[in-house]
Formats: sequence, C-alpha cells, structure tokens
Amino acid sequence: MMHGASGMRAVEWIRIALAAALCALSAPVVFADAVRFPSRAITLVVGFAPGGGIDANARLLAAELGRHFGQSVIVENRPGAGSRIANDYVARAAPDGHTLLIAPAAVTIDMAFGKRQDAQFLRDLAPVSTLSTAPMVLVVNPAVAADNVRELIALARARPGVLNYASSGPGTTPHLYGELFKLRTGVQIVHIPFKGTAPAISAVMAGEVQMTFAPMAAALPQLRAGRLRALATTGSARSKLLPDVPTIAQATGLRGIDASVWYGVFAPAATPPDVIETLARAVASIAATPAFERQLLALGLEPEIESAARFDALLRQEVERWSGVIRDTGIRAE
Repeated sequence: MMHGASGMRAVEWIRIALAAALCALSAPVVFADAVRFPSRAITLVVGFAPGGGIDANARLLAAELGRHFGQSVIVENRPGAGSRIANDYVARAAPDGHTLLIAPAAVTIDMAFGKRQDAQFLRDLAPVSTLSTAPMVLVVNPAVAADNVRELIALARARPGVLNYASSGPGTTPHLYGELFKLRTGVQIVHIPFKGTAPAISAVMAGEVQMTFAPMAAALPQLRAGRLRALATTGSARSKLLPDVPTIAQATGLRGIDASVWYGVFAPAATPPDVIETLARAVASIAATPAFERQLLALGLEPEIESAARFDALLRQEVERWSGVIRDTGIRAE
C-alpha cells in the first residue's frame, strides 16, 4: 500500500504511462527504416507507343494520381516485342510501388499461348487494380441480311464457310473472340486477318468481309455514320455507350461468351501488400469521380475497378479460357 508523497508520485507516473500508451496506439506505426509512400515521383510504364488507347489511359491516370498523392507521376513509353520490353522493365524495378505497368487484357492471351516470358507474367508482376473496360462490338456491313445475332447465326448455319469475319491480326483479341463465338454457337465462319484494327473495319465497311468484333472506340464513329450496324456487344452487361444494343449473351442465351477489353495496373511482384493496397484505393477513388468517368467515356471506355485479389482471379480465369480456345481450335499467334 502506498502512503504520502511517494504514493502520489507513483500514481502520477502511472497516469503518465497510460497517457503515453494511448498516444502510441492512436499514432501511425513508423519504423526506423520505413518511408512514407509515395516518397518520390511515380512512373507509369506503357509497352506501346504514344497515342493509343492504353497510352491515353495511362496519361489520364497519371494526372489524377499526381493530384491524389501530391507527387509527380510520369508516363514512360517503352514499346517493342509486344509490350514484353515494358513488362520486363517493371518486373525488374525496385518493388516499392514507384514503378508501375499499365497493361491491356491482351496479356492474358499472350500468357495463354504459353511463350516463356509471357508465362512468367503473373510470377514477375503483381496485379494492383483494373482501371477501365469496354466490350467489343459485333458489327456487320449494312448489306448483311441479319438485324440481330440470332439471324446472323441462322444465316451462317445456312451458308457454312461463306461468311467471313475480320480481325486485327492472328492471335489478337478480336481473333480469339471470333473463335470463341464459333465454338459457342457452332457456326462455320472464316477468319480473315488484317494488319490492324483500321484495315479490318475498312474491309467490313467495303463489304469485302461481312463482320468483325471491333473495339468500342473504333466502332462508334462508323456506327454513328451508318457505315456499320451493331448487332451486340461482348461484355457481361450493356455498355453505357451503346445502351440499346444487347450483349451477345442476352441476344443468344449462351453462357461463357462474355469478354471485354480492359486496362489494368501492375507492380513488381515483391511490392509490399500495404503499398499495393494504397495504390488500389487511390485508383478506386479516382475512378469513382464523375469527371474521370466522362474522360473515359470520351475514349470509348468505362471505369472498371477490381481489388488486387479479384483482379488476380480475373487474370487466371481469362488465361484458362483463352488457353481452352487455343487448344480446341489449334490456332497460332504469328
């Protein structure tokens, strides 16, 4: 039992100790070697030349991330080898969240083809978050005698091997989706590859090819001008950009036929989970703003946010699906 002045001093020391403990609990934990993130400029690496859809996504995100974090955010284009140069550069960067990759959905097709470097993508890079998405649009030349997907399927079944579909090249997303469409519907349509999206769409408008699965941004101007007719979109839900056009799943009742083009953010594989979470929350916050959505819609895209875990699951699901299409059709990338 404590008495007198010494007892009062002991009680006072206990009060001081309790107050210090409460302050420690409410304050952020900072270790001697910890550094606040981000502590310097962030670099968003793009594996393609400036000017394309992925570059536009990166520059929109860079501007908003800079405002969000109060740090400079730089877009660095490292084109070449089908984006593998950029992938490898980010994979080898310091795993601290300051060097990130912006990559398209096509990386899952590259992985499905199983080339060594592509197969290592999910080993070397950690998914942070998806950013934006857009379905492809099944478009036909206006002269094609089909006003909806069911009529197109019936026409293709009545004339097997006569209808053609264009793609932007072997092993591209429109090519793989065209083969998925054939597998799910049982139609026999012929793949005609072109060297890029623009020549593929031009061939459909000229009537040289009857149909294609076109990127939303490339299809919209031609649809508005009446040079193409949209029968359906390939996503899991109707697009805000073409709300009156059904999805292929809605039009046919088929399952496992939805697929969209998306863009996502990746970090080096060893990046700490708390840094990935900080980045993911920042992307989600940015994508939720009406101003950012308006900017994406102007590019033919919509915001699409998935957590790191859900993004990882999406990647693996898409690799499995495209691997199945490649296996079942025997197609090859050139």
